[in-house]
Amino acid sequence: MALRQQVLVLYLANSALAAPVVAWANYDGTGARDHMAGDEDTPPYATGVHALKDGWRLFQASQLLPHARGAELDLDYLKYEFLFEKLADT
Repeated sequence: MALRQQVLVLYLANSALAAPVVAWANYDGTGARDHMAGDEDTPPYATGVHALKDGWRLFQASQLLPHARGAELDLDYLKYEFLFEKLADT
């Protein structure tokens, strides 16, 4: 039995873990899932809280930094990134 890391990246609509998922990516170190980010039509979870309830462990959240003056409405990146992990047997 060997443990491998699975990583789930959720981008939420705002800084609350209960906010809706607007983008996501999965990375599976077990090799069981072999797909690219963006090849699924629906997110794996509706919110970050749903991922927690399913056993994902939150290990990083984006810093809450204000936009520069005049750039409050820029959409050049997704600001609210949350990184989760699970350890799975192979």
